[in-house]
Amino acid sequence: MRILGIDPGLVATGYGVIDVSPLNQLECRAAGVIRPNSEELANRLLQIFEQMTQLLREFAPDALAMEDLYTTYSHPRTAILMGHARGVIFLAGSQFGIPVTNYAPTEVKRAVTSHGHASKDQVQHMVQRLLRLPELPTPDHVSDALALAITHSYRERMRRLVPAKS
Repeated sequence: MRILGIDPGLVATGYGVIDVSPLNQLECRAAGVIRPNSEELANRLLQIFEQMTQLLREFAPDALAMEDLYTTYSHPRTAILMGHARGVIFLAGSQFGIPVTNYAPTEVKRAVTSHGHASKDQVQHMVQRLLRLPELPTPDHVSDALALAITHSYRERMRRLVPAKS
């Protein structure tokens, strides 16, 4: 299974692609940051969409794991703007028929570090360890995206092991 993790943002959208072997070994295939170079919202969104489409074509993931909106924002406008970025990512995934799953930041931290309020530094170190990376994944957007992909791999593994109740 191949999973694309996405940490959405209008200034920087982190991505991470991992492969999960039949024996549940995790391997990082690619990671990076999409950085739109426009001041106009519509152009930023278009650039995010186009680069997401390129990633989806290049890596052909089976699933897309994305960070959910926080439940509290000190500035509600931030949540609205983040919704725009998430929307174009959902659209790109839908055009390729790739299911998108949302994860709360605390769920991702808990899955990767066993602590829902872990620091960014703790997440980076655990992602490095779990993926056997030679260096810390930086910036935070990249380590967060990889952590999202790892979280999705764990959830899928549990889903296969524990059948749903009827």
